[in-house]
Amino acid sequence: MIDNLYTYKALVTGVYDGDSITCLVDVGFKISFEIKVRLANINTPELRGEEREAGLIARDVLREKILDKEIIITTFKDKKGKYGRYIGEIFLEEVTINENQSTIDLLVNIND
Repeated sequence: MIDNLYTYKALVTGVYDGDSITCLVDVGFKISFEIKVRLANINTPELRGEEREAGLIARDVLREKILDKEIIITTFKDKKGKYGRYIGEIFLEEVTINENQSTIDLLVNIND
């Protein structure tokens, strides 16, 4: 069985709130699709109602981390949630330099 069957490279084109994004997903063979993704296993404050201020903060933090950046997205058997968004985990590659001036590439799970 292939472990990464539902793993794709994508470019984040929009961040709606702290747990919903839009991205251009590269599915291979020079084919890309724009999809909406609900980040799995997290629930941030909404942009409406009493939670608005906290929701704006959550959205802005996520925007700063991933907007206009290339990510790796893993979807759950391409399952969609109740609002038609794919459910997924997002990974961002981060490069760090240690005290020996060596670079280390890390994949950071944004959902965490």
